[in-house]
Amino acid sequence: MESEIAQITQHTGGVIGSAWLMIAFPLLGAFILLVFNRFTNRWGHLLGVAMSLASFVVAVLAFFELIGFGEGERRRAVELYSFIPNMNIDMGLLIDPLSISFALLITGVGSLIHIYSIGYMSHDEHRRRFFAYLNLFVAAMLLLVLADNYVGLFIGWEGVGLASYLLIGFWQFKPSAAVAAKKAFVVNRVGDFGLLVGMFVIFTTYNTLSFAELKPIVEENGTTLAIGLLLLLGACGKSAQLPLQSWLLDAMEGPTPVSALIHAATMVTAGVYLVVRSGAYFFPEGSGAALAVAIVGAATLLAGAIIGCAKDDIKKGLAGSTMSQIGYMMLGAGLGPAGYAFAIGHLITHGFFKADLFLGAGSVMHGMNDEVDMRKYGGLAKYMKVTFATFFIGYLAIIGFPLLSGYFTKEGIIEAAMEHNQVLGWLAVLGAGITGFYMSRMVFMTFFGKKRWVEGAHPHESPLVMTLPLMILSVGALFLGGYLVMGGTLYTFLRPAVGGDPTPPVFHFASVPGAVTLALVAIGAAYAWMKYGRAEVPAVQPRGSFLTTFARRDLYGDALNESLFMRPGQWLTRIAVFFDNRGVDGLVNGLAAGIGGSSGRLRRLQTGFARTYALSIFIGAALLTGALLLVGTI
Repeated sequence: MESEIAQITQHTGGVIGSAWLMIAFPLLGAFILLVFNRFTNRWGHLLGVAMSLASFVVAVLAFFELIGFGEGERRRAVELYSFIPNMNIDMGLLIDPLSISFALLITGVGSLIHIYSIGYMSHDEHRRRFFAYLNLFVAAMLLLVLADNYVGLFIGWEGVGLASYLLIGFWQFKPSAAVAAKKAFVVNRVGDFGLLVGMFVIFTTYNTLSFAELKPIVEENGTTLAIGLLLLLGACGKSAQLPLQSWLLDAMEGPTPVSALIHAATMVTAGVYLVVRSGAYFFPEGSGAALAVAIVGAATLLAGAIIGCAKDDIKKGLAGSTMSQIGYMMLGAGLGPAGYAFAIGHLITHGFFKADLFLGAGSVMHGMNDEVDMRKYGGLAKYMKVTFATFFIGYLAIIGFPLLSGYFTKEGIIEAAMEHNQVLGWLAVLGAGITGFYMSRMVFMTFFGKKRWVEGAHPHESPLVMTLPLMILSVGALFLGGYLVMGGTLYTFLRPAVGGDPTPPVFHFASVPGAVTLALVAIGAAYAWMKYGRAEVPAVQPRGSFLTTFARRDLYGDALNESLFMRPGQWLTRIAVFFDNRGVDGLVNGLAAGIGGSSGRLRRLQTGFARTYALSIFIGAALLTGALLLVGTI
């Protein structure tokens, strides 16, 4: 029998009572950097880092204060102000194990990315504005996860969308960056529409959008499949899950720290947070909505892995990997309380090893004159030793090498999936094997083999301000997963927020699915070594099979969107223009022309001669007399 989610207690004192400072610090930093731009050009980046670190300090203190309470008292509400009084919607924060876990990840990994950006963006004349956008992004993401109702969540949700648009298109002089930013903005509006309509349905059905008030009402009245599917649509947009994944790879046009921030610790995890936060209400275990979440996750983890196999751009390969790893989290989130802890655990560990990998890729680009094509790398391990070592740790973590972070969380999701639905479980196993291939391919093409550099390249190690965050992130990639999973540490911590059985699930080191997973990972890595480690990497990739072309073209996601949405939209526009020109304008112009033409002809009757007018009167009188006589005879 599953335990109830803990009741929410009002909290006004201590660090938790001042939790709004977590949002206020980076928001203040963004305001100062954007408004007082003339005075902050030289030291604006330091202010941006300081504001993010201050938010992290508040999150850490709030975390320790929270765990000081008993398990049943670890849900604390902080009232701020009445937002929409007529609808009884207040603005407040909910500090519980789920929200504080996200806050620690966002501010912790986010601060490391801020520090890394000092070196990476050192030569950019608009660095101050970049740090302002980073601060704005962190503030919006914190509001999203800390809000105690769907309205506050939605405001943060849209703030994240705005900040991501500004960051992806930061280098506006590149047409590809501007297009990518617009694409991310438009595709995410589709998901946002689902979330917004879902909120409307929730409010009209239950007359509240507060997480605390929804719990007893939904338990008494039940929920509907429509609400769950609408919320899932919103989650798919932000987390780049099928069918709203097409924006993710194009978003790599932004600076590399943006890729790390969006694809590791923050934006793409928002959908997972929405599903888990709403899980007890609108995704009950065994429901159709929960099954839809699991199916979307399983399909996306395979799609992202397949895409990652065919990318020569190191950042786009990692973006496909992100899509796949978020798919694992969504799969776990669709399994109910048994999968929540592993989904959130994988989200946390992914924040570390994926940020490590993205920032490592940025370090490689920094040493290779911003080159992103892995076919022009090779043999970089001895030139970038710290970058290679930290990147390799992130690689081992993501493929699920035993005892590293990704091993515990990913295997936990696979085990939970096997217990619920073996088809989904074996799909997750297959995805792990493909991950072993494409990540090994990336490592071999970049750090091993012969030098394939273009003339003029001089690979070198990045400065300490860039490599230090890599070292810290790699430590999390090494040890964090085992700490969170073993003994049910994270499961027990999250239980007051998401519910679950009092006894945490046991992680099995020896299981058939686990053995098959490791075997497939090893086979994938060996195959990658044969093709890209031992063999010569071609300067131009051959055309390949249909599956290769399918992967290189992102599973024809853009072509599908163009066929289903863009082309019909263009046709409707052309039809509307034709109807407007020939129909509406034609009618108006034709009527005007008819009146103008007839008036011109009638004007000729006005000759100015009296005899003409007399003749006209005579003819009219004769016709009228004839008509009257004709009527009289009838």
